[in-house]
Amino acid sequence: MEEIKNIKKQRRKRDIEKGLAIFVFLLPGLLLFISILIAPIAVSVYRSLYDWNGFSEATFIGFNNYIELFTNGSIKFMTSLKNSLILAFFSVFIQLPLALLLALLLGRGVKREKTFLSIFFMPVLISTVVIGQLWLKIYNPDYGLLNRFLDAVNLGHLKHVWVGDVKTALGSIIVPTVWQYVGYHMLLMYAGVKGVDIDLREAAMLDGATKWQVDKYIVIPIIKPILRVSVIFAVTGSLKTYDLVRILTEGGPFQSTEVPSTLLENMLFLRNRYGMGSTISVMLIILCFAFALLITAAFKEKDD
Repeated sequence: MEEIKNIKKQRRKRDIEKGLAIFVFLLPGLLLFISILIAPIAVSVYRSLYDWNGFSEATFIGFNNYIELFTNGSIKFMTSLKNSLILAFFSVFIQLPLALLLALLLGRGVKREKTFLSIFFMPVLISTVVIGQLWLKIYNPDYGLLNRFLDAVNLGHLKHVWVGDVKTALGSIIVPTVWQYVGYHMLLMYAGVKGVDIDLREAAMLDGATKWQVDKYIVIPIIKPILRVSVIFAVTGSLKTYDLVRILTEGGPFQSTEVPSTLLENMLFLRNRYGMGSTISVMLIILCFAFALLITAAFKEKDD
């Protein structure tokens, strides 16, 4: 009995020592995670409950900022959210299918496969500021490549002030956004496609399946976890988008391209409403988290 008790004590001691070692090794990362992610979120939640201009004493107003955000039409939060959701729609239903198509084609082992990968991924490596300036030049109404191309093909009547018109400004943002990140999602999906067992492909081909049937019934179901990640990244990235909108339109004209991030900047630095700006940031966190959960649940239902 004494030996059994001693063995149990030694096991408990080893378990405690292992747990302590794990805690010690995790502590630096945990502290970093709390200081960089959790603490700023907590501060934003706290500030969202106050009316504060950044200088004078803050006044506690409870959830009034949240109520005003959804009821005050002059803030245009719902407009900004609608624009982000439109961008998310095009990202999911144009950008991702195109990325999947490229991944499937390159995953078959085409000639100069690595060269094509580099070419398609290159826009991801370029700074978004540079891309924004590039597309500003393309959209320029006087010397822009797009209007000059329309002239060259006798479609001069379609020339436009692309980023300055309410009807075309949002579309002018969607095009470079889709173009820039196709390569990013393509690379994620390509890695999944290349990870599919070659024996499964060959067995299906021997049974008479075409390459597209192999992709449809074997490859795509296997890479569903990667597709789920890409959908989450596309949707949450659209909700958080800022830089291209800031460079191309600054949220105009007449807030027709406003997104939550540019509206947040407007509230903080132009209107000096730090409480409302914090409220928008909290809503962005909630929306991104909610969409991530919904997308994960939707993919689970399909698997079931």
